[in-house]
Amino acid sequence: MATARSRLVCPDVTPYYHCVSRCVRRSFLCGEDALTGRSFEHRRDWIEQRILTLATYYCVDVYAYAVMSNHYHLVVSLNQQQALALSDRDVVERWCVEHKMPLMIKNWLAGELLTDAQKTWCDETITEWRERLCSLSWFMKELNYGIAVQANKEDDCTGRFWEGRFKSQALLDEKALLSAMAYVELNPVRAEMVSTPEEAKHTSLRARLDALEQGKTQVQGLANFVGNLEADNTSGIPFRLLDYLELVDWVGRHARESSAGYIAASTPNILTRLAFCDYQCLTLCTRLEQETNIWVGAAHKLEHAKKTLNKQRITGFQIS
Repeated sequence: MATARSRLVCPDVTPYYHCVSRCVRRSFLCGEDALTGRSFEHRRDWIEQRILTLATYYCVDVYAYAVMSNHYHLVVSLNQQQALALSDRDVVERWCVEHKMPLMIKNWLAGELLTDAQKTWCDETITEWRERLCSLSWFMKELNYGIAVQANKEDDCTGRFWEGRFKSQALLDEKALLSAMAYVELNPVRAEMVSTPEEAKHTSLRARLDALEQGKTQVQGLANFVGNLEADNTSGIPFRLLDYLELVDWVGRHARESSAGYIAASTPNILTRLAFCDYQCLTLCTRLEQETNIWVGAAHKLEHAKKTLNKQRITGFQIS
């Protein structure tokens, strides 16, 4: 029996989540169909642009993504503080970027006189929209729906394009977050699409490198690397970009070796700073999706999540 999404996603426990959504039909989401020879490569750009576009008005920070042949990966952070800080007018403007604005909300924006009942309805509606703007379920719903409509139109067919539910894993601490991000970036390498992660197209790592080559420090729709958040209150990914690139490269080289369980001669700075064992990092980055791990984090974080959710047990991957 499927677990309710509300039991899988709890921002009070952690804002970080790794999501995977897979195409349900035989035909490819992207890539080239070996049976028909038809290419669907252009759909990679559809999904990448859709992710980055949604991130500009949803209060969901995109940390990493990779668009594969029949599925895609996302690592995101639910930014409740940003959603709560938005004015009512900001909420309306963001939500109505892609949704039809009700007449009563138009009247409210125009400052027209409303009855008490109409004011109450507007307040309740805006509150609901505010919650949706930082909802993982709504973000994934909007993302998948838009792609499904485009793909069905192109394929001249109807019916379900995606599996019934997207898979989500709660990342309970920075170690789990970092490992999930590296795991996502290395998907094209593990699938033997490319030999190095920087060669892959339609990944967050490639988008960041492209921006650097153009002299830009930010990719619109992608969260920034801000280093140690304890020393900097700026919202963003709590690591340094150079350390992150070094880690992705290190894991990528070792993940392709038959015996990966040894300690490397040199350890990236980010691993030392997080007190993250090399073998543990490699194991988590390569096994993240091999087992049914809904919650990922340290033992005390898993215990905290279990108590918060009032559950006797949770399915998790424990990081020492």
